[in-house]
Amino acid sequence: MQVIQTAISDLLIINPRVFDDARGFFFESFNQREFERLIGRKTGNFVQDNHSCSARNALRGLHYQIKQAQGKLVRVVAGKVFDVAVDIRKSSPTFGRWVGNILSAENRHILWIPEGFAHGFVAIDGYAELLYKTTDYWAPEYERAILWNDPDLAIDWPLEGCAPILSVNDQNAVSFCQAEIFP
Repeated sequence: MQVIQTAISDLLIINPRVFDDARGFFFESFNQREFERLIGRKTGNFVQDNHSCSARNALRGLHYQIKQAQGKLVRVVAGKVFDVAVDIRKSSPTFGRWVGNILSAENRHILWIPEGFAHGFVAIDGYAELLYKTTDYWAPEYERAILWNDPDLAIDWPLEGCAPILSVNDQNAVSFCQAEIFP
């Protein structure tokens, strides 16, 4: 496995070692010991695995939990997404900055998003299926959402002139300046 740095040092892209041959491919998508070595810290155990399927232009996010904060290890197993993480840690030098990456079944990149970030993605290829591990359980009472198109964040979503497909929760999300944030 190889780590690819992003513009925010805590957000890491993990490029797994893939073994391709005439039968197809194989790669180890997760190994706790190797993962902790790559990110340089203990994470505890991942406690929940999620599987999400989204139609083209479905935009999910920007989500986070203000308590029971979740670190996420995200990968795409079908299709392609533009995946975004926003630093919402007030004490961070990159507070309010975002990083966007293409994750796809083809590139097989895995994104580590530590606790303290809002996360979202848009499916940009037919449909997309994501698998992601979380470091804490889903707690709907602590779930929060920041507007996907907040002008203060100015995220450059690749929607190609199309309106995104949004949940009611995401339509009613708060602006970045109104959001509850981490210390």
